[in-house]
Amino acid sequence: MLIDVHTHIFPSKIAPKTIKVLEAGFLRVQHKPYYAYTTGTVDGLRQSMKEFGVDKCVVLPIATTVKQSESINQFAISIDSNDVRSFGSVHPMQPDYDRVLEELAEHGIRGIKLHADYQDFYIDCKESIAVLKKAEALGLYVTLHSGVDFGQEAPQHCTPERLHHVLQEVSGENIICAHMGSYGYWDEAERYLVGTPVMMDTASVCEDITPEQYKRIIENHGADRIMFGTDSPWWTPGEAVGMLESLGLPEEDVEKIKWKNALRLFWGE
Repeated sequence: MLIDVHTHIFPSKIAPKTIKVLEAGFLRVQHKPYYAYTTGTVDGLRQSMKEFGVDKCVVLPIATTVKQSESINQFAISIDSNDVRSFGSVHPMQPDYDRVLEELAEHGIRGIKLHADYQDFYIDCKESIAVLKKAEALGLYVTLHSGVDFGQEAPQHCTPERLHHVLQEVSGENIICAHMGSYGYWDEAERYLVGTPVMMDTASVCEDITPEQYKRIIENHGADRIMFGTDSPWWTPGEAVGMLESLGLPEEDVEKIKWKNALRLFWGE
């Protein structure tokens, strides 16, 4: 079995335009192209799942403005299913964040995604801490983009050091730090995050992390708290699985990362 806990899609009406905007952002910041390998829709995601042997996945939407959370969460609720679990989102600066989180929990949504760069807040600000505390109280998981985003200029709004501050305020047991703790900040992730209660996902790290550091973080943090992710539609499951399986980890640890941890947390199995 294979479960991808880090994917992105958009409503069919806006998917083509959104993909083009994101691709243009990657080119502007990285000075090289990154192209989506799916249409960016739920149908395109399911087609790619079939192609690459992915059994289940988690979709991570982002409310980039306060006004977006309602429509984004309606979309999330509409697509949430057994094979495609969707998280919701909230903007930390919206006054009624607690109502939004409560409604997501009531609809059976299992978590939210926060992206401090796109949402323009620092992860350790008081508004963010309030959202994280409420999510923890409701039993909602929180996936955080951490580190460099290929389509965003510096500064990075969520780094391991800032997450260290966050962990003085919340337990961290429901937090998933994407990109093996923090994209491009893996030395800092080893210093501030490895060994803490947070979980991590493997999304999009196959391009830049060294195999030695990748394996070391897994071994020191523990395979029980790491889940497989790709950052679809930008990286394929084939690339990500290939690198994970090449690390020489025990087979049981690989299976935990590829599907067992996610199945337990998000499907209750």
